[in-house]
Amino acid sequence: MTSLDLNALAVTPADILAASETLKPFAVRTPLLSSPALDEATGARVFLKPELLQRTGSFKFRGAYNKLASIPATARAGGVVAFSSGNHAQGVAAAAQLFKIPATIVMPADSPKTKRERTKALGAEVVLYDRDREDREAIARGLCEKNGATLVPPFDDPKIIAGQGTLGREIADDLAALGIVPDIVAGPASGGGLMAGVAVGIKTRFPDATIVIVEPEGFDDHARSLASGHRERHPASTRTICDALMSPIPGELTFSINQKLVSAGAVASDAQVGEAMKFAFREFKLVVEPGGAVALAALLNGKLNAKGKTVAIVLSGGNVDADLFAKMIG
Repeated sequence: MTSLDLNALAVTPADILAASETLKPFAVRTPLLSSPALDEATGARVFLKPELLQRTGSFKFRGAYNKLASIPATARAGGVVAFSSGNHAQGVAAAAQLFKIPATIVMPADSPKTKRERTKALGAEVVLYDRDREDREAIARGLCEKNGATLVPPFDDPKIIAGQGTLGREIADDLAALGIVPDIVAGPASGGGLMAGVAVGIKTRFPDATIVIVEPEGFDDHARSLASGHRERHPASTRTICDALMSPIPGELTFSINQKLVSAGAVASDAQVGEAMKFAFREFKLVVEPGGAVALAALLNGKLNAKGKTVAIVLSGGNVDADLFAKMIG
């Protein structure tokens, strides 16, 4: 896809460049990591983007801060409200703390304890809900109306997507500085905001790169939607250890971008995700949460057709309960 086409999208390269400037004083520019062991295991030349090293332990700070920065000063007194299983919660809480405005986060009662505790530690009020019986968006919108607050959605918002896109722009800039052209860039998706932004960021410099969205097995709403050409729900009625990747359907705005820029979808099982977490810990000494390891799991299990190619993998976060992590790597 050409740069002219990118400029016709809901989020453009210029939006991502502006977000990069907004985030520069506050976000961590995470590095690209490589390892002979990973290259040997996959038959590819692989670079990892470890967003577990990002502020709050995941990529979500990027979009959250960019969104809050766009709220007019006159509207900040009412604070912000978000709904999240944990990573967006922490990103919004941290950004709100920097702006010195109140934050309320609607979180599922079964979200990882470490995510709930860290959200509270960042100064946010946490409102718990039952994800099987209650509507988190309805709860959040009710709180906004009650308090005069601004809703900060987890993915379906241009400012959020542009903030996440700074991650893709960094990958592209760093590979270009090394004289390397990526064949494949893969990362996880729940609502699709991360990969929509990453796709624009990558395609701006490397229009021929293949972008792949990876999801937990059974939670493949993006893969289904990309195949059919319209938004589809996944059929899962159970749970996955990838708690951050359980959104039932792609976002409207995110899918409008991903449908044009993403080449394919892939899946990894919970068992494969656990092995990927173990690999990242053993070879890189990294603590990656399950949802953050799903693209690495797909790579390690031959789901990306990566042999002989150059691949960039997004490790989207590292906020995992200690007990679960010990079980996964034990």
